[in-house]
Amino acid sequence: MGVALGLLLGVGLLLVWSSHATRPAVVRTRRSSTDRTMEMLNQAGLTMVRPGQLWMLCALTAVIGAAGVLAVSRSAVIALAFAVFAGYSPIAWVRSRRRRRTAELRDVWPDVVDNLASAVRAGLALPEAVAQIGQRGPVAVAEPFRRFADDYRASGRFSECLDDLKSALADPVADRVVESLRVAREVGGTDLGRVLRTLSQFLREDARTRAELETRQGWTVNAARLALAAPWVVLALLSLRPETVAAYNSPAGVLVLVVGGGVSFAAYRAMLRIARLPVEERVLR
Repeated sequence: MGVALGLLLGVGLLLVWSSHATRPAVVRTRRSSTDRTMEMLNQAGLTMVRPGQLWMLCALTAVIGAAGVLAVSRSAVIALAFAVFAGYSPIAWVRSRRRRRTAELRDVWPDVVDNLASAVRAGLALPEAVAQIGQRGPVAVAEPFRRFADDYRASGRFSECLDDLKSALADPVADRVVESLRVAREVGGTDLGRVLRTLSQFLREDARTRAELETRQGWTVNAARLALAAPWVVLALLSLRPETVAAYNSPAGVLVLVVGGGVSFAAYRAMLRIARLPVEERVLR
């Protein structure tokens, strides 16, 4: 009896100690800013543009914007303020293009998945089923699938060509489809067609719901952006007057521009955070 009680006491102490023991740290790999920028460019459909080229374009537009405002207003302080907006404009354009392309892909992915399911059900080999999307699929995704077909004909490496296709599309739905095709290719199975048809139905329902939310949200977001841009438009018009330029060249004027820029940035980030809809992450990147 005493041995059993001692054993239970030892097990209990061991469990208490293990609950407070230091657990091994989970190593999380963080992507660099270059990787995030490259993914943003791919999602915008600008696969031929490199992150360095985007940064160079930002610097060029900032210099051009500053030179233009400086030539009109003769104020280096005001020119510097508008140089920040000009330098950010290429990134804003890329992000706007990414949003439009994401919405476009959201509408065409059900058709792509249906085409794949029909090809699989018809008995086509998986490489042929994927390649035919470049010829018969929606125009929005035709080019990446055509490149997949060319790469597969040249190399015959299905898995590597799928990786290139996934990188070019840079879309969470594409990640799921590609990984489903990879698993079906490597381990076989008869459930791929049913999985693709279920995914197609889910994507249609999700696209319909998100389109309704974005329509209701659009007027509010556009009004907030207009309210944010209005003070800087007024500043651009007032910078044509010499007395305004003299006021902003003073230390108090510089302070007003710095505080106004900080408040505008904080308000813009808060607006984006409040208005942001849930976005599916690329967990199968």
